[in-house]
Amino acid sequence: MTERKRAALVTGSGKNIGRACVLALAKDGFNVVINGSSDRASCDATADAARALGADALVIMADVGDKTACDAMAAEAIGHFGGIDVLINNAAIRPSHSFLDITDETWERVLDVNMNAAFRLARACLPGMVDRGWGRIVNFAGMNAIHGYNGRAHVSVSKHGSWGLTKALGKEFGPKGITTNIISSGPIAGDHSDPAMAEHIASMKARVPVGRLGTPEEIAGMIAYLVSDQGGFMNGQLIQINGGTKT
Repeated sequence: MTERKRAALVTGSGKNIGRACVLALAKDGFNVVINGSSDRASCDATADAARALGADALVIMADVGDKTACDAMAAEAIGHFGGIDVLINNAAIRPSHSFLDITDETWERVLDVNMNAAFRLARACLPGMVDRGWGRIVNFAGMNAIHGYNGRAHVSVSKHGSWGLTKALGKEFGPKGITTNIISSGPIAGDHSDPAMAEHIASMKARVPVGRLGTPEEIAGMIAYLVSDQGGFMNGQLIQINGGTKT
């Protein structure tokens, strides 16, 4: 009987950190699910690059902030690969609003994309991980989970929630061979479609003690370790990768 290859689902993986994670996992022998909400061309390009590394790559276009679409993506990914062994909850939105200008709709949208999607996808993937006695979940916090930022109360709440989810899952599922960790990354260079976000990240370079922005590959390298067998003793932790910006 042919041994089943482990499969990873990476949300928000057409570009930047998500793409780098997909390629790092493909290089390490995982099959991969690439997800995006609108940019199909970038997702297809990431899938082609993963296939060139020997992975079976499946593209699923879905808005993770939509419950129905999120649940459908999980079902399709699990059905295609016979289970998801690694879940990387990378997709996020970071709008800026004065607190008094945040509407109910905006608040709920930020929490749906940044926090509730991680809950829904973990809920879908964990039964199979438990059955197989092995699994890895990595969530993303940015620096918003630790530090409050003017104009981003909704983002900070969503990332604090993801941190809480990470700790709870680490406690509950660690005994079953499943680790859950969360990455708090600093300013990372990349292809940002939002000009304001690109300008904001570039402006932070001067405040990074190592004198440069981070790269998506540096984040992906940490994730490759966390999801490896060698990373099995790292569980329930928040890992800061920010060049010393926040210490």
